[in-house]
Amino acid sequence: MSTEENTAKAGDGGRGPGRRLHGAIAHKLGTAILSGKYAPGDILSGEVAFAEELNVSRSAYREAIQVLTAKGLVASRPKAGTRVLPRDRWNLLDPEVLGWAFSGEPDREFIRSLFELRAIVEPAAARLAAQRRDKADIREMKDALAAMRRHTLTTEAGRAADRDFHKAILQATRNDALLVLSASIGAAVNWTTLFKQRARALPRNPIPDHVRVYDAIAAGDPAAAAEAMNVLVDLALEDMRESMEG
Repeated sequence: MSTEENTAKAGDGGRGPGRRLHGAIAHKLGTAILSGKYAPGDILSGEVAFAEELNVSRSAYREAIQVLTAKGLVASRPKAGTRVLPRDRWNLLDPEVLGWAFSGEPDREFIRSLFELRAIVEPAAARLAAQRRDKADIREMKDALAAMRRHTLTTEAGRAADRDFHKAILQATRNDALLVLSASIGAAVNWTTLFKQRARALPRNPIPDHVRVYDAIAAGDPAAAAEAMNVLVDLALEDMRESMEG
């Protein structure tokens, strides 16, 4: 399944063709902005010209621009047109924006920043999860691990299980502020895993790293859980570097 199909699948939700159309336009423009085709300060083509270029309605284009505006990528003003905003205004942790970033060749600095975010958040979350988890949390993590083994991370089902595993850890912290990050962390895990497989198989099997995190959380060992998660994120970054160099 292509990146566009993955993004459409994640964002469609059974909505009608009109919604899918403006979502496709938003994907095209968002990918162009994230790839650098349109730089901050650039003015996008007017709705008439763009609608004619893609053979879509002006209303679909306007709705797509509203999507980009909500994500902080652009701002529209009467007579001034639609301008790409500075990068520090972009909602880079929005799951859909992350998907657009990985549609092409993502910026190495952006990849590094994602892994730095994970290295800050996830070990601390694993530590809290080891202290606060209950039986339901343990069961969710165990079920996610089983699905990861069954489907492998080469499939959408396996990657969905991987997202479920990381989400279960954040849920187990009982920290609402951390839980808000679950969609972003899950999307970062998903897209980086997909990206590593763009040209060849994963360099190694990361599931044992997840098992060590699970074992430490299940055992109620905060220090071991934090360390295991720290190792998991570090190894994932090394896999990404190897994939990009390859």
